[in-house]
Amino acid sequence: MNDFQKELCRNLAKYCQDVIEPHMEHDDAEGKFRMEFFKGLGDYGVTGVTLPELYGGAGLTYSDYCYVLEEIAKVSVPYAVTVSVSSMVQTILNEYGNEDQKRKYLPALTSGEEIGAFALSESHSGSDAASLKTTAKKVDGGYVLNGTKMWITSGGIAKTYIVMARTGAEGAKGVSAFIVRDGAQGFSYGKAEKKMGWKTSPTKELIFENCFVATEDRLLEEGQGFNVAMGGLDRGRVAIAAIGVGCAQRALDEAVSYSLTRQQFKQAIFDFQGLQFMMADMALEVESSRLMVFAAAKSIDEKVHNSKLCSMAKLKATDCAMKVTTDAVQVLGGVGYTAEYPVERFMRDAKVLQIVEGTNQIQRVVIARHLKKEYENHA
Repeated sequence: MNDFQKELCRNLAKYCQDVIEPHMEHDDAEGKFRMEFFKGLGDYGVTGVTLPELYGGAGLTYSDYCYVLEEIAKVSVPYAVTVSVSSMVQTILNEYGNEDQKRKYLPALTSGEEIGAFALSESHSGSDAASLKTTAKKVDGGYVLNGTKMWITSGGIAKTYIVMARTGAEGAKGVSAFIVRDGAQGFSYGKAEKKMGWKTSPTKELIFENCFVATEDRLLEEGQGFNVAMGGLDRGRVAIAAIGVGCAQRALDEAVSYSLTRQQFKQAIFDFQGLQFMMADMALEVESSRLMVFAAAKSIDEKVHNSKLCSMAKLKATDCAMKVTTDAVQVLGGVGYTAEYPVERFMRDAKVLQIVEGTNQIQRVVIARHLKKEYENHA
């Protein structure tokens, strides 16, 4: 970490700890998202980290961005995820949008005044995203969307949605990408999901009933939507990995701090070798995950296409988050299972990191495919 990154993280950590942290237990219990916190993150310049300054971004590296996400996740995984998904929308607009679309939609997103959301998944198309059923029928001046999207992070609080819909035949080549704004006629929200974790991050169903979208709000040409969706996949996976590292680091911090003060049998429980071994393994997993995340982030910064490394980072860091948070609850014992300490919240928040941006089973498939190709080419 260079001096700039250290200063960035130090200031961001102070904001998160002073402003967001005091409310997390209450807001988690109530399922409350506070837009003022997100705007506060925008004031620190971390809601558009990698976007060009021309569109209000900070123009920083993907490595800088991963440090930012890790820092936010140490206090709140849901707020880190909100930043991550909104940033993914920005990246899609920046890479695939035309100049008018960039100027129209990016500044409000990069500043943190608004939130972006990504709508691909449906009730019967999760990992098999190319089988989506939502349709976009061509009409004069644009398209009419019909269908539903499920499990949409920031559903209901986001203002700009990137929506994938079918304009052609079955399969990936029949999918197109559209920009849909909150409040568009025919666009409404369904049920809010009741979740194990990420309770301060709204997750909702999106409903499109004859929702008109102008041609000017289509990204690229018809049939190129799946390329748009997959284009941000590697970056999205590394972002979730960075959040996993922050989640795991906080759990480790809580476990070690508690074990140094908790007395049993006239000594700190840290001094029992069984717990020392457990926490040493936790630290090892956190640090190795962090190294893999930043190796993947470096490949993105150097514009080296390395999907295998990105999948490895996502797999390693999110499995680490689940294991380390579970072990942290064990170290704290009975109080670890209560809301008196934050480790139970981080354990609940860690679980879905293994599912979003491609389940960890899918990551293994991706890694295996790359291995097969590599070894066949060497044969």
